[in-house]
Amino acid sequence: MRAILRTLAALFGLAAAVFAGTPAPAPLARAAQAPAALVHAAEAAPIVRSVLSVGYTVSDLDRAVSFFSEVLEFTRVPGEQEIAGEAWERLAGVFGLRARVARLRLGGEELELTEYLAPRGRPIPPDMRGNDRAFQHVAIVVSDMARAYRKLREHRVAHASSGPQRLPDWNPNAGGIEAFYFRDPDGHFLELIAFPAGKGDPRWKRVASESSRLFLGLDHTAIVVADTETSLRLYRDALGLRVAGESENWGTEQEHLNNVFGARLRITGLRAASGPGIELLEYLAPRDGRPAPADLRANDLLHWQTTLATADAADAARRLRPPVAAFVSPGDVSLPSVSAGDVARPGNEAGIRRALSLRDPDGHALRLAER
Repeated sequence: MRAILRTLAALFGLAAAVFAGTPAPAPLARAAQAPAALVHAAEAAPIVRSVLSVGYTVSDLDRAVSFFSEVLEFTRVPGEQEIAGEAWERLAGVFGLRARVARLRLGGEELELTEYLAPRGRPIPPDMRGNDRAFQHVAIVVSDMARAYRKLREHRVAHASSGPQRLPDWNPNAGGIEAFYFRDPDGHFLELIAFPAGKGDPRWKRVASESSRLFLGLDHTAIVVADTETSLRLYRDALGLRVAGESENWGTEQEHLNNVFGARLRITGLRAASGPGIELLEYLAPRDGRPAPADLRANDLLHWQTTLATADAADAARRLRPPVAAFVSPGDVSLPSVSAGDVARPGNEAGIRRALSLRDPDGHALRLAER
């Protein structure tokens, strides 16, 4: 009886809040705003177990691998793969594809690079800006920003920021963090980041103290979004990532980091149980960032994808059906086995058996993979 009364009280409280124009209690408000499919997804076990890798499309795989290996000290994972066939076409949403795929490792994280031999995609627009909603990068943790920046200058790496920036101490969540945006040979945005004591994942300080490496690993991938709350309905409520931190950044340092005059950002960090984080960047100002191209495809160099581990790709496809997410693949796809010597490995060199591809509300690509 008491449970029934509590339920009725909650419902009356929700109705009163709505009619009074005041916020409803958070769980009820979230349920009231969300589509039924999203509520059902949130009630089940989290879809995402971990973030497996971040990747993007390149024009020349050998050149890209050399850049990451020689300049940024990544290690190539043995076993380059060449993919083609109906299953891969369905997963990527690109008919007639043939592509080379290489995986690189830095610390415990992986970066996946893909060169489409056919069909070739479009280059990154030369006027791409840091507040455009197709923007995505990976943040590479360094133990010494001055040394890392000097190494990039020695290799004549293209700047995206005017130079390394130290975020001001008045910002309690970001003060003391050093960061620098730069570009790879194709023009993709990348970031160096150095955390002061008490900021960032504590493991970075441990890794730095246990080794002499300059480049330590991938902390997160950042994506520009139009509206944080809309994005959270997918990443937090449907996929099951947790909010790990929030900040609002502005000032001359932030402007020069992003190279966007007047930049003021709402930043929300999301984490799975393991792997790099996913950082939502909402530009509160300026609001003139351009949407991602409606016809963006996986063979275009503007394409990034974040690969998320799931226990059951078919179940994920059922729970993420529209309007929760926009599918690229026609549901989950079974990937063919490949041979590695005398051993048949399911799916690909990453051991993926089934997967599905989708895009978030701003067009950023996600691949959910079942191993």
